[in-house]
Amino acid sequence: MLFKSQIIDIVRQLPWVEARREQKSMRGIIEQQRRLLTKEQIREQSDLVISKLEQMSVFRDAKTVMVYYPVHHEVDLRPLMEKYRSEKTILLPVTHRRSIEVRPYDGEDNTRKGRFGIPEPQTPTYRGRIDLIIVPGVVFDHHCHRIGRGGGYYDRFLRRHAGSTKIGIGYDFQLKRHSIPHTLFDQRVNMVITPGQTIG
Repeated sequence: MLFKSQIIDIVRQLPWVEARREQKSMRGIIEQQRRLLTKEQIREQSDLVISKLEQMSVFRDAKTVMVYYPVHHEVDLRPLMEKYRSEKTILLPVTHRRSIEVRPYDGEDNTRKGRFGIPEPQTPTYRGRIDLIIVPGVVFDHHCHRIGRGGGYYDRFLRRHAGSTKIGIGYDFQLKRHSIPHTLFDQRVNMVITPGQTIG
């Protein structure tokens, strides 16, 4: 019969546990780098990403696009949201205890801060098809693996929307040439776009 301490030691040696440990370490390093960005750098880098997105047929052809509200110095896609919300259905995530629902974005005035302090649309839940999902992340690699913020919200959401095109968005230093640690639960994206690179 195994003692509790022995069971804990065995669990700690499992591959997915080690992967999660490595992900946490990478997340801390990259988030620290991101916090060093100035407002001007964020705006310039974000404009480059937006320009690349606008030139892509997968974005131009999409009728329904899910984006995200930027936090912690993430690439800022708000200009894209405002520019296209009259032409496309622009969706934003709303997080609950274990899941994400999406709601149409119809302007900054009709948002309210949610449980994580992130503005959320005050519109009815959208339950239709999502053509394109633009996914935030902390770290990506050239195989389109992704490390997120750590809650698993997007992994669960992306698993339910296997038919949607998924594009990861970040800065150049967030895209690694070597394979990043991942588990069977982590969902890959179809492409990764940074100001200087496009993968996928």
